[in-house]
Amino acid sequence: MLLQASTQLIATELRDYPEWHLGRSDYGLWYIEIDQPELIRYLDQLRTPFSNLLIPSNQRQYHITLFVCGFLTADFKKYDDDFQLVQLNRQIDLLKQLQLKPFELEITQIDSFSSALFLQVNDTNNTLSKIRQQLAQGSNEIAALDYCPHITLGLYQQTWQSDIVLERIKNLATRQFKIQVNHLTFGYYKAQILQGLLYPYHQMRLG
Repeated sequence: MLLQASTQLIATELRDYPEWHLGRSDYGLWYIEIDQPELIRYLDQLRTPFSNLLIPSNQRQYHITLFVCGFLTADFKKYDDDFQLVQLNRQIDLLKQLQLKPFELEITQIDSFSSALFLQVNDTNNTLSKIRQQLAQGSNEIAALDYCPHITLGLYQQTWQSDIVLERIKNLATRQFKIQVNHLTFGYYKAQILQGLLYPYHQMRLG
């Protein structure tokens, strides 16, 4: 849900979440890597006016999440949010069937959820929706909400009033970028490390 005026931010606690990961480690997802140096510098610059509001331990690379898969396992599913490698192979086959060509996305204005600051991503040709529909044939998405393509800039560290963020957004000069998507990535992060690095596991070249 997008941030509303006169509400409270949702804070991310700086702790391990054993009730979520249950001792499991590798949490998998499909995503689009952001690898344009100029865009990365711009995203870093946008974070700066909000740095005192965001958790300081963010190591995760900028990316656009496509589909959240769950905890990687080579064995049978023990929990609902386990994701078997056989399901990954099925999703790879399904994506190949789309015969996707490289496509373009537009990075537009800065916005916020209650829990995170982000940049909006405009997908004019609905390519991301087609990809997600195909992936959903191979696995149910974990904690699926209304999909909003975006690049996360950071998570909030306290339950401040939302008007603080909305005022800073209003006074910020932003630019628009276009990115060429030439490959899709399946990767994972370590569940015990809050906002830790993404580790690529499989890349699918387009075209």
